[in-house]
Amino acid sequence: MNLLKKAIDLLLYSNIYIGCCAVALTMETYILMGLPAKLSPVITLVFCATLVIYALHRLIGISKVHEFIEEERYRVIYQYKNHIWVYAALAVIGGLITFFYLPVQVQLALVLPAMLSLGYVLPVFKGRQYRLRDFNFIKIYLIAIVWGYVTVLLPMLEHQLMTDYRHWLLLLERMLFIFAITLPFDIRDLTVDQHNKVHTIPSVIGIQKTIFLALTLLLIGWCISLFILEGWRLWSVTIGYVLTAIIIWFSQRWKHDYWFTGLLDGTMLLRLATVLTFMWLVG
Repeated sequence: MNLLKKAIDLLLYSNIYIGCCAVALTMETYILMGLPAKLSPVITLVFCATLVIYALHRLIGISKVHEFIEEERYRVIYQYKNHIWVYAALAVIGGLITFFYLPVQVQLALVLPAMLSLGYVLPVFKGRQYRLRDFNFIKIYLIAIVWGYVTVLLPMLEHQLMTDYRHWLLLLERMLFIFAITLPFDIRDLTVDQHNKVHTIPSVIGIQKTIFLALTLLLIGWCISLFILEGWRLWSVTIGYVLTAIIIWFSQRWKHDYWFTGLLDGTMLLRLATVLTFMWLVG
């Protein structure tokens, strides 16, 4: 059991897991757009970039939460920090190599998410003491924007699909989904954010209303899906939404970080799994 826990901790906190989640959302985009779900340079870059950004986020983050270092997730991150650095370094190399295989329009489009992501994790504001995430309310919007941009807009640019309104609605749907599954993380981080004097949505409207907001955003995202998807694609996304709503609902009762880092982040993998299952069933 102890060995299993170590393996799970390494998977979750080495950022390999969240990198796979980013790949899953990007692959889902290709399928929903009717494109081949194959390993493209964009998907490879998404994995590498996610690994690097989350490594910086976690390693810089633990330096700002000394008072909470005994909490399990921070202790595990500290324990595996050497692993995190190694994987991040390998991801930098892989990302740089992949970058040169991307179409020029995608290369140029990477400037904005790269700046936002680095500003999110690096203390470059107010005398190098603050990151973008340390400003009130802003972090959840940045997460939704960057994840939507990377997992939907980049594939759109890669295949020059900028004129179809359905793809823009897919981008909006994706950002709403990410916003919804990120809200419970703000609930989890209430104590840390209050210690750092960062105001978030749960700290203002409360836990119950935050859960209700997350479920409302999921409902709006699903309604958007009704306009842009049909057949097995719509059914697969619908099931993904229902299962995500259940996980969000119970997140107010379960406090272990596996529920958040494992299951809530895992809803991105869940979406791809339902899409692939329905695609296989219809032949």
